[in-house]
Amino acid sequence: MATPKKSTAKSSATKKAGPKKNPKDVRGQGDELHQMAGGDSPPMTTAQGQPVQDDQNSLRAGDRGPTLMNDAHFREKLFHFDHERIPERVVHARGYGAHGVFESNGDHSDITRASLFSAKGKQTEVFVRFSTVAGNLGSFDLARDVRGFATKFYTDEGNWDLVGNNIPVFFIQDAIKFPDLVHAVKEEQDRGFPQAQSAHDTFWDFVGLMPESTHMTLWQMSDRAIPRSFRMMEGFGVHTFRFLTGDGTSRFVKLHWKPVLGMQSVVWNEAVKINGADPDFHRRDLYDAIEVGDFPQWELGVQVFDDAFADEFDFDVLDPTKIIPEEILPVRVLGTMTLNRTVDNVFSETEQVAFMTQNVPPGIDFSNDPLLQGRNFSYLDTQLKRLGSTNFTQLEVNAPRCPVAHFQRDGHMQTAHQSGRANYEPNSFTGTDRGPREVGDAGHVPFAQPIQGDTRRIRAESFADHYSQARQFYVSQTPVEQDHIVAAYVFELGKCEIPEIRTRVMANLRNVDETLAQRIADGLGMDLPAASPAAVAARTDLEPTPATSILANAKDTFEGRKLGILVGEDADGAVVDGLRSAVTKAGGQVDVVAIAVGGEQLKGGKKVVADHAVAGGPSVLFDAVAIVTGDAGAKKLADEPAARDFLTDAFTHFKVIGLTTEAAPLVSAAGLDGKLDDACLTLGAAKTRAEFVTRCAGPRAWDRDITA
Repeated sequence: MATPKKSTAKSSATKKAGPKKNPKDVRGQGDELHQMAGGDSPPMTTAQGQPVQDDQNSLRAGDRGPTLMNDAHFREKLFHFDHERIPERVVHARGYGAHGVFESNGDHSDITRASLFSAKGKQTEVFVRFSTVAGNLGSFDLARDVRGFATKFYTDEGNWDLVGNNIPVFFIQDAIKFPDLVHAVKEEQDRGFPQAQSAHDTFWDFVGLMPESTHMTLWQMSDRAIPRSFRMMEGFGVHTFRFLTGDGTSRFVKLHWKPVLGMQSVVWNEAVKINGADPDFHRRDLYDAIEVGDFPQWELGVQVFDDAFADEFDFDVLDPTKIIPEEILPVRVLGTMTLNRTVDNVFSETEQVAFMTQNVPPGIDFSNDPLLQGRNFSYLDTQLKRLGSTNFTQLEVNAPRCPVAHFQRDGHMQTAHQSGRANYEPNSFTGTDRGPREVGDAGHVPFAQPIQGDTRRIRAESFADHYSQARQFYVSQTPVEQDHIVAAYVFELGKCEIPEIRTRVMANLRNVDETLAQRIADGLGMDLPAASPAAVAARTDLEPTPATSILANAKDTFEGRKLGILVGEDADGAVVDGLRSAVTKAGGQVDVVAIAVGGEQLKGGKKVVADHAVAGGPSVLFDAVAIVTGDAGAKKLADEPAARDFLTDAFTHFKVIGLTTEAAPLVSAAGLDGKLDDACLTLGAAKTRAEFVTRCAGPRAWDRDITA
C-alpha cells in the first residue's frame, strides 16, 4: 500500500463544509445514469405523486453529515420496501442460528467503556445467525452470494447487534439505493426466477449502472461468495463505528470476525453439485460440528483509528464500499466467540430473532456512514412488520438478559408484568409506583459531534473513487483466485440475455484492470468495449493487501474438515481404522461411503457400516477422499457410475486423494490412468496413512491439470 497521503476526505465533523457544488458533478453520475439506461422515461414520483429530484442520495446535513429524518422520499421508499413481504425476511431469509458465548481476552477500557470488553475472562451470551442474502427460505446453501453474519450479544448493559456480512464492503454507498439493489438481485418480477442467484439481467443491469458497486462485485465473484462452511469464513461489521471510553474519548473502529479454523471455500463446479447432493450443506455442517463438540470459534477484532488517521487515509472511512487494509491498520483482537449449542426450535429462535444495527450498548456508537444511517432507520420498522408487534423484544431470543424497565405499555401480545400506578414520567409518585428514571451519564451517551452544512441530496466528493480499491483487491489475489474471479464473471454475465448489459459491465471493469476485462471478454466471446467514463481514475500505486486473499491466509490443518472413505468389498479394515484414527487425531471427521448404505464386507468377514451410499454421498461433500477396496470390490466400484464420479469429481476439484493399490480398476474406469499427481497418495502402511492426512491438511492441488 502506498504511504497514506493527504486527501480531500475529512472525517472530523469539525471540518467546515466546502463550497457548494452541483450534485451531479460531485457524485460523478447524475444524468449519465438515465442516459446509460437508454430511452425516454416518465418522471419519477413518490407514492403521493410528488416529483423526485434525486433518487441516488438521501438527504443529509452537509456533504458527509448524518441522514435527516425529514427526507420524506427516503423514508417512504424504505418504509414500502420493509413491508413488501411477510412473514419471510425480504433479504437474508435463508438462515441458520446457534447459541454461544463471547469471552473478552482482556480489559479494553482504553478504547471503549462497553462492559463486555471490561475484563479478561468476562463472558457474554451470544446468538448468531448466518444466512444468504438473495434466496428465499427454501433456497439452497451454496448459492454464489454474500453471507450474513449477525451476532446478538446479550450484554449486562443491553443487547448489542453486530449485523454484518462475510465481505467487508457493500454494493452501495447510500441506503436509499438498497431497495433498488435488492429488487434487482431478487427473482425477476415478470417470471419469478432465477432464485437465489445474481446471474441474471436485472442484477447486472443495476450494478453496471452503479459504478460504486464494482468493488463489491469483485468480492462477490471471488471464492468468498462460496465458503466451505460458516465455520470457515470471516465476518465484518462493514461500516465504520465509534468506540467511546469512560471519559468520552471517541475513536473510529472497523469490526472483524476471524475464524479460528481459518478460511476455506469450494470451487464453483463443486458448489453446483453440493446444492444438488445436499442443499442444506452449510446448516448441516454447523449443526453437526456443534453436536459432536467441535465448537466453532471466531476471534473478534477491531481496527482502531482517530480523526487524524481518517483525514490522512487515501479513501473516505464513511464510504461502505471501501476497506482499510490490515497491512496499514492491524486488527486488535478483543476476545473469542464460541458457538456451543444448537437451537431447540428453528422457528422460535432462528426465524424470530430480530437484529437491528441501532442496538448498541454504552461505549459503542455510530458514524455518519449513510448506509449505516439508513439501516438504523429501517430495521425497527422491518421487525414490526415481520413479527407483528412492538413487543417482539419480549420473545426469548430477543429479550435482553439484563433488567428491563420503561414506560412502554400494552400493545399486541404484551407478556411483561407491568406493575405500579404511573405509566408516564415525570411523575411524583414514590416507591414501586414511581417507576424507572433515566441514569444520566451512566446510560448510552452518544458522541457529541458538531453538525454543520446545508441540507442537500449529494454524494460527498470523497466517495467518488469507485475503481482503485477494486483493482487493489484483484491484484491482491493469488493467480488461482484470479482465475476463479474471471470464471465467475464469465458464468454470471453469460446468463444475461441482453448483450448491452454484459458490455456495460466489461466497460466498467476496464477501469479496474485491463487484463481482467480482456479475459472476461474472451470468455464471453465478445469484443472488449471502450472503458466507461470514470469520475476518478483507478490508482495503480496501491500496494496489494494479501489479507484479502483466502489462499494466501490458508491454515495447514485438517481440523474441522471431513474425509470421505469410499470402501469396496474385501477392503483392508486396518487401513480404514488407521485413516479414521489419524484424521480424528488431526481434529477432523470421517464418513464411510459404500455402494449401498448398508456397508461392505471387509477382508476377514467383518462388515463396516456406511454413512452414505455413494449415489447420495458424492465426493463434493468432503474435503479429501480415500478409496479403500479389495480386488473384488474394485471391479464393482469400476462398474458403478456414482463411484466413478466420486473419484473424477475429487480429482477435478483439486482434492487430495488416497488410494489403495487395489483401486487401480476404478482409476482406469474414471479415465485417470497416467494423470495422478503427487496429491494422489498410495495408502497402505501406517506411515503412508499419516503422510496422507498430513497432506490433506495442506492446500488443494491447484496446479493439477484437469483439462487433459
